[in-house]
Amino acid sequence: MPCCRSSLADRSAGARSMYRWNPQAPSPMPFHRYRPYHERVNVPVQERSWPGRQLTEAPLWVPVDLRDGNQALAEPMDTGRKRRLFDLLVRMGFKEIEVGYPSASRTDFDFVRHLVTDVELPDDVTPVVFTPAKPDLIERTFDSVAGLSRAVVHLYIPTSRVWRDVVLGRSRAEIRETVREAATHMARLADARPDAHIRFQFAPETFNLTEPDFVLELCDDLTELWDASPDRPVTHNLPSTVEISTPNVYADQIEYMHRHLARRDSVILSVHPHNDRGTGVACAELAVLAGAQRVEGCLFGNGERTGNVDLVTLAMNLYAQGVDPKIDFSDIDAVRETVEHCNRLPVHPRHPYGGDLVYTAFSGTHQDAISKGLAHRAAHPDGPWEVPYLPIDPVDVGRTYEAVIRVNSQSGKGGMAYLLKEHHGVDLPRDMRPEYAKVVQEATDDSGREASPDELYELFRGTYLEPANPAVVLTGWSATVDGDVHRFACTVRIDGDAREIEGKGNGPLAAFADALGAAGVSVDILDFTQHALAEGQGSEAVACVRCRVDGTEVWGAGRDTSVLTASVRAVLSAVNRA
Repeated sequence: MPCCRSSLADRSAGARSMYRWNPQAPSPMPFHRYRPYHERVNVPVQERSWPGRQLTEAPLWVPVDLRDGNQALAEPMDTGRKRRLFDLLVRMGFKEIEVGYPSASRTDFDFVRHLVTDVELPDDVTPVVFTPAKPDLIERTFDSVAGLSRAVVHLYIPTSRVWRDVVLGRSRAEIRETVREAATHMARLADARPDAHIRFQFAPETFNLTEPDFVLELCDDLTELWDASPDRPVTHNLPSTVEISTPNVYADQIEYMHRHLARRDSVILSVHPHNDRGTGVACAELAVLAGAQRVEGCLFGNGERTGNVDLVTLAMNLYAQGVDPKIDFSDIDAVRETVEHCNRLPVHPRHPYGGDLVYTAFSGTHQDAISKGLAHRAAHPDGPWEVPYLPIDPVDVGRTYEAVIRVNSQSGKGGMAYLLKEHHGVDLPRDMRPEYAKVVQEATDDSGREASPDELYELFRGTYLEPANPAVVLTGWSATVDGDVHRFACTVRIDGDAREIEGKGNGPLAAFADALGAAGVSVDILDFTQHALAEGQGSEAVACVRCRVDGTEVWGAGRDTSVLTASVRAVLSAVNRA
């Protein structure tokens, strides 16, 4: 034995020396062409406060589906689809809605005019329109909102070094001058409309790639130029236009701006994360921890490339932590249906909170935990929501429990039993479930698909209630009792031969088993349960019995309006299955 251990140790040592715990091998990809974030922009080192904060209140949510999301569609929305989506956003409770880029296309311009002339906007909803820093396009944008009692005009310009050098061909000073001229022109046009409450928003596009001191300089200039005040604040919107760093870096950038912006009480600090690295939601959440008060995004994350940050996930993440999202998702399927229609894009079935399958468990261990959690919840309906694998109650977003547990070849006995009880009122004894689960798994392995609740019942019926090719058929019977003695007389066909048999015992089932013994079928009843079907499932009873038949243990089941008849049928089912 020591020799064997030594040999094994030698081999293990050799393997470690050769593979060094099997590390990843170098790839052929040209990673050297890319620079890490810290070589592009230096975020001033600061004492971070955001890691110690908690999200306790919803920010101002601003959907940009009608502008940023729309310009990412292969088939941009027409006025009809835009109006349907706009109406949904209003019903859900959004208070600022970016409605278009009116200088970019006639369709966008016409939709903004449609809102002005044909829609009675709620008093608490403010449309936002988007414009580049060009005088003629700014004028076109103001023309689109003529007649609105309130609006936000959103000015943007790219500010990062690579955009300045490669795209615009302008220096920092030239960018600053362009922004000042555009902002001055906007203020002049707004002053010409004293009857309208027009506020301003500025977005240094590619903020996350721009030198922080330059962004601060631009934002503070505009805060002063537009004479922002607490009752007429300016919105500074800081987008991660193309996501290139981990979310903590974006949080550092936002906290830097939050700490250093002039007239901070007159500024609404906004963020607009994209999802190029797949961390848009994390970027937005950490940005709010870092001081952001407003978040722009799209329902279900539509947008250019990998999309804008997903407002559904952000808001429902707060809800799942006991924070009011201040947006109504109580019918999330209706929200999804509208978004899919307007975008002509499907929502993934695994999309957080809104996908078809996000509240569904196929795995046996998950199903068992969920069914126990729901049972515990039913017994403690006033306590906090604590159901394993379900971060929120599906009912809160308009779902039912019908699709929470679904059965396929990966499912376990708990899930199958749950569906059988919920949909057909049959409550299988715990010890019977493994046997029934094998029947279901064989069927789903053969079919390769999931089994519906009705199919589960059909498997139960065909296996237990009406087993195929029964060897013993009961054609008539009677049960009587004389004092403590029960008697059972019946006519049976065993392998086609009719017989008259009788038996006695301390109960009707014991008497039936004794009668079967007289006919040469040895039956011992080991376990017995019976229950009425659940309310709404009928007035019948179901009996389940575990028997030892000629030395073989097997379960049987029976169903009838009579408890005794159901019980007799259960014993007969076990005999025939044996």
